[in-house]
Amino acid sequence: MKYCESIYQTKRWKTREVLIGKVGIGGNHPIRIQSMTTSNTRDVLATIEQIMRLSDAGCEIARITVQGMKEAESCGEIKNGLVQKGYEIPLVADIHFYPPAAMRVADFVDKVRINPGNFVDRRATFKILEYSDASYLEELQRIEEGFTPLVQKCRTLGRALRIGTNHGSLSDRIMNRYGDTPKGMVESALEFARVCRKLDFHNFCFSMKASNPLVMIQAYRLLVAEMIALGWDYPLHLGVTEAGEGEDGRVKSAIGIGALLLDGIGDTIRVSLTEDPWEEIDPCKRLVSFAEKMEGRGDLPFEELHRDISQISRRPVTLPESPKLHRDGSVILSQLEPLKGVDLLLSSGLPQDVPVPLLTRTRGIPGTVPLLQLTEQPRPDESPFAYEVSSDGNWEAIALHKPAFIFLAPESSRLHFSRRFFEWICSQKIDTPVILSFSYPDLSWEDLVIQASAELGALLADRLGEGICIQSPHPVRDLSFNILQGVRMRTSKTEYISCPGCGRTLFELQAVAKRIREQTGHLPGVKIAIMGCIVNGPGEMADADFGYVGSKPGKVDLYVGKTCVERDIDFADADKRLIDLIKAHGRWVSL
Repeated sequence: MKYCESIYQTKRWKTREVLIGKVGIGGNHPIRIQSMTTSNTRDVLATIEQIMRLSDAGCEIARITVQGMKEAESCGEIKNGLVQKGYEIPLVADIHFYPPAAMRVADFVDKVRINPGNFVDRRATFKILEYSDASYLEELQRIEEGFTPLVQKCRTLGRALRIGTNHGSLSDRIMNRYGDTPKGMVESALEFARVCRKLDFHNFCFSMKASNPLVMIQAYRLLVAEMIALGWDYPLHLGVTEAGEGEDGRVKSAIGIGALLLDGIGDTIRVSLTEDPWEEIDPCKRLVSFAEKMEGRGDLPFEELHRDISQISRRPVTLPESPKLHRDGSVILSQLEPLKGVDLLLSSGLPQDVPVPLLTRTRGIPGTVPLLQLTEQPRPDESPFAYEVSSDGNWEAIALHKPAFIFLAPESSRLHFSRRFFEWICSQKIDTPVILSFSYPDLSWEDLVIQASAELGALLADRLGEGICIQSPHPVRDLSFNILQGVRMRTSKTEYISCPGCGRTLFELQAVAKRIREQTGHLPGVKIAIMGCIVNGPGEMADADFGYVGSKPGKVDLYVGKTCVERDIDFADADKRLIDLIKAHGRWVSL
């Protein structure tokens, strides 16, 4: 059997047009790039400077935090100042907790983002509350009453809305009925969307953000499936929230955003990094460019988009006796790099005394693709140690030769080729482990991080593949482990969940994040959240083991999971108290 690419092409899921000022999203518009300011919104000049720098870098929509009425009034000055300087970039007001600020700021901005978990609905206390059907309906009626004035004002003024659900800030009501789940995220957003539709307002879009890329992917897929069932077609803003910084942040963002874009889902994106906001634009551009190049090649039927990633089981595989592969996902290198944690080397001409098993290429069997053979344990060609499946390979030869490994190495349309291959191998009940062996010979380092994370992450997120072998002239060991950790397969280092910062941030976020990384970067399996303000904790860091949250100027709260265990610690003492907390819970490892 061979893969026929043309059978499995689909077009991008087309949504309706929504106008944000003069910029359209959805419809026939390209994927739009967004970011958010980190300046104090009351500092009008500093915020104007940041937005101009974002626009110059290629940002098409800029978001500003609006905590209260003073920030709302500042947005009028910011808008006027930008217009005077010749900038027409649309502005989005980010609202949490305070509906009056949304009502006021709608006079000035082009779009208002509300969070269903804390707009009108009560903020989560993470307590078990009982809701009867009647009391649940009363809460929905209260939401409609509180949300209706903003919808009516946006309709009158021609403003847009974003109904932006976050995994970490679902209300107690939603969590007690649906759990802290993608299903709960979707239902939370739909409740507010139904109010919009009841008022005949349709100039809105959705987002379903989470710091865990798997939760994020699943939530958007479920939302699309629900919209298709309802006959809706509202645009989607994609993002992995609190992704962190550097390569880690780019990998997690590319896994979540890229996996969806490659399936034709998404109209506008933001890569949320704990860096200066203009640093977010370059990875956004690379994601958009890659998605546009692949457009029309998505192959996941939309009726399958509701599938629950958490319920997908890995297919049963039999790992070879030698060399031992890692049960949580293997990293195989095709060049000599630092070898710590690597399971296998794959290349010819490497020294024979390397401290990990080595596979070298051997001659191919006529009519098949090349074979690979373990040099320490030669085996006859008719029973090869490993078999490489390329785009023109003969799949039936796998059943004939019964290799210990399969290296899946398509040259093009990798994601879609691989999905069809896994469908076939499962149908044949072949339990041979599959290594995703994707080659990127001509990419820059920046594009390699984005494209490999998107393609490999999309497959691994759906439990397809037992390991990865990235073939590139760049060193890829760390990238390989970062991708496995990003899809929650194999943990090899400390996990950080850190927000990008905004006008609410109460300390120098980038400096604090760097300092905490330096002190705690040797704790594999420990998840630490670093949040600039209380809006992003405890809910937004619900996936973390320990949390470091700015609570007021000069003060920090510490969390274990969702529970605040120390309040109002002096900023100067917070690092030490965090380390003491990790030690007290038995998670510290001495260097």
